[in-house]
Amino acid sequence: MKKIFFLLSLLPFLNIAQERIPQDIRGYRVQHEKELLLTFKSFLEIPNLASDPINIKKNSDWLMAFMKTKGISNVQLLFPTTSGKPPAVYGEVMVPDAKETIVLYAHYDGQPVDTSKWLKGLHPFRPQLANGSLLNNGTLVDWNNLTETVDPNWRIYARGASDDKAGVFSILNAYAILKSLGIPPTVNIKFFFEGEEEAGSTHLPEIFEKYRALLNGDMWIICDGPVHQSGKKQVVYGVRGDTHMELTVFGPKRPLHSGHYGNWIPNPAMELSKLLASMKNDEGEVLVKGFYDDVVPLTAAEKLALSKVPPVEEQMKKELGVRRPERNSSLNESLNLPSLNINGIQSASVGSQSANVIPTKAIASIDLRLVVGNDWKRQQQKVISHIESKGYHVIFKEPTDEERMQYDKLCMVSLSDGYNAQKTPMEHPFARRVVNAVNTAIGYNAVLLPTLGGSLPLFMFEQQLHAQPVTVPIANHDNNQHAENENIRFQNLWDGLEIFASIMTLKK
Repeated sequence: MKKIFFLLSLLPFLNIAQERIPQDIRGYRVQHEKELLLTFKSFLEIPNLASDPINIKKNSDWLMAFMKTKGISNVQLLFPTTSGKPPAVYGEVMVPDAKETIVLYAHYDGQPVDTSKWLKGLHPFRPQLANGSLLNNGTLVDWNNLTETVDPNWRIYARGASDDKAGVFSILNAYAILKSLGIPPTVNIKFFFEGEEEAGSTHLPEIFEKYRALLNGDMWIICDGPVHQSGKKQVVYGVRGDTHMELTVFGPKRPLHSGHYGNWIPNPAMELSKLLASMKNDEGEVLVKGFYDDVVPLTAAEKLALSKVPPVEEQMKKELGVRRPERNSSLNESLNLPSLNINGIQSASVGSQSANVIPTKAIASIDLRLVVGNDWKRQQQKVISHIESKGYHVIFKEPTDEERMQYDKLCMVSLSDGYNAQKTPMEHPFARRVVNAVNTAIGYNAVLLPTLGGSLPLFMFEQQLHAQPVTVPIANHDNNQHAENENIRFQNLWDGLEIFASIMTLKK
């Protein structure tokens, strides 16, 4: 009885100690900001396209070396069985007497880049400082002017700055600072940094199959994506699935003079435009037959969570210069439905390169986002059936002369791989503890979302590892991820350190 009373008497002090950790992390960070930022800069300078094996190796080597210097053990590369594909970088911290294990995930690869689209003075792999958003009167700052303590609204511009090397940086440095302060984690920690997420995580199932025992844990916690548009931090219980299709509509075998042949030879750009327009109505509803039929309805807990999300629609319409949204619903209601998006259209040239021609083909890249209930292969087939319903003969390779003469309309479809959506129940007990840890770090109740608008391969985590992850994003909402001028705001990095330190020392 005395022992129980003694342990109960310690609880208030343990709670106070846990609540002080973000302050301790902050105090350490303030004294080491320049050092932290220069380290991050060296990581961002390494190109990180998954299809670039030389630089992917440089990234994984950098990560392994950094992890070892921070006292993380069992650091190793986890390779898929398919040779030549990017490895995951793994490490662990096993805490004496800890009964639970968390696995922290982020990815170190990034989206492809078109350097010509970046603002003058920026290069995706030459990180550049700015004293604010460059789209909101910010200006570039030379790294030589970096002081020991920096304005938290300054930013770094570089590919991967927010998506997702910021996640890797925050997770590893949160642990490193705890170690420097002599604060032990309350759980065992496993680190898992993927190198192929932006390429679809095609070989992640092979890694999971090969290293299943090593990757066992009580909770996977994902760091990827932006905070809520209101600026509040959020914890997200699910992600949408994703798959892609490329559609090619054919015209004449050679480009033709639009005067000599216009009004007689069909223009593939016009035909493709009409086909794409047939897939959505003016209210943003996808008209592909059965597109929404297999969607699993939101639970009562998920509906309640959505009702508490701060409204940001008017803010975002003004910020983005869009008067009317595509759907007459809130942003998060829209994100809990499957979507069909045109990523790009290509045919003949425009602007100064425009010529009076009927082009030979027109190509569109389509992105399908999925919610729980959708199957990515089935969703692709629905689109194919829609194309056929519009009078097209669907082929999967370049048409032969015989096919050109046999069918009035030809559409070549190229299918990508994909993965389904995943959601963890909002009542999940470990997830609630993660939420409490996040709330302790930020000092208010985080926004809770059933589903993130973006996609991550978390369906694979659930399917192969029986894991039910939650996502804790840290990047600023205007970070330009997946596009030119990607950036991270310093305060978002600093908040990430405090949040993940709090998670590493979470309470029962």
